[in-house]
Amino acid sequence: MEERRAGGAAHSEAGREFAPTQGATTDRGELALVLTGGGARGAYQVGLLNYLAKAHPDIKVPIWTGVSAGAINMALMAQHHGTFAQAAHELACLWSELLPERIFRVDARSLAANFGRWGLRLAGGPEGRVRGMVDTGPLRAFLEEALAPVNGELTGLDYNLHRGTLRAAAISTTDYTTGTSVVWVQGRDIETWERPGRTSRHCRFTIDHVMASAALPLFFPAVQIGPHWYGDGGIKMTAPLSPALHLGASRILAVSTRYDRTRAEAAAPDVAGYPPPAQIIGMMLDSVFLEMVDQDVARMERINTVVEHVPPEHRKGMRPVKLMVMRPSRDLARLSAEYEPKLPRTFRMLTRGLGTRQTSSPDVLSMLMFQHDYAKRLMALGEEDAERRGAELAAFLGDE
Repeated sequence: MEERRAGGAAHSEAGREFAPTQGATTDRGELALVLTGGGARGAYQVGLLNYLAKAHPDIKVPIWTGVSAGAINMALMAQHHGTFAQAAHELACLWSELLPERIFRVDARSLAANFGRWGLRLAGGPEGRVRGMVDTGPLRAFLEEALAPVNGELTGLDYNLHRGTLRAAAISTTDYTTGTSVVWVQGRDIETWERPGRTSRHCRFTIDHVMASAALPLFFPAVQIGPHWYGDGGIKMTAPLSPALHLGASRILAVSTRYDRTRAEAAAPDVAGYPPPAQIIGMMLDSVFLEMVDQDVARMERINTVVEHVPPEHRKGMRPVKLMVMRPSRDLARLSAEYEPKLPRTFRMLTRGLGTRQTSSPDVLSMLMFQHDYAKRLMALGEEDAERRGAELAAFLGDE
């Protein structure tokens, strides 16, 4: 839910904080699409977007927010000059052509050099600049081709802001230099906000903002913006829905890439014996990037319930925010194991060295599985899940 005064924006965290930002956006009943992280799992979001383009061709999304892989999807959708359907089709084509070598260097020499530097540093060798485990130069080239920046800037956002199809967009990052969560925003009539450990900043989006948000910790190198270094925005993002609220949304469609296990599935062991590094790293990434969404959704739903039982005259500007969450109907990590043999040989050996074949649900592998066949499988699943909930989506979007 959100509290507003003089057009103030709201906050999605538990009831301890609802003070509006002075002079923030006014409530226009606008729809926000929130795209979460998950690395290669971001292909699932594309399937949902494809369904929306087919089932609701006139849909308008004035507010977009994204983090990690969601920031990449959001950037293309928010700055595309065409219709929603055209943007979704182009995004699907990009994911359908995906190969690991288009995201990071997979040749043996490059991978060996990166892991060698890490090994030397861990062994107490000479202090050098140890960055990500892989070189993401190909990803930058891929994004420059897909987003067509002008002097690094994503000028399509200005175009859509000017013609009125876009109101605001946000990209979440983590400032490794200060340990702060930084949300970069670009839009019309937007005021920034400050919260403990979190801040927002006006900017004109560039490739660097997208690269920084998508920089998976340890695996992908951080990106320098100004004097500071930034990485994946999911690390410190304790309230993933908050940017959409601050930007003026009163309806939020959030797309998570985390499969919600049944009680029986959660109780079944994924590994036998001592857990390999892949299991531990995967659990860390899953909890950092995906579970926060579930927690924030639960908070908002509880607050919505409370506010709905408070007479309007006593709400002090607070009111419920409509919320719908889409998530996979299947475990994307288990699906990734089917495509593991098709990874480039050297990279496959490295992932197996982490123990990805020793766990039945290799979360870390699913985030690094930048294979076109795996991406197509996830896009198909995203579209199937959206179609299955088509009536619910139609009701949610019916307020358009």
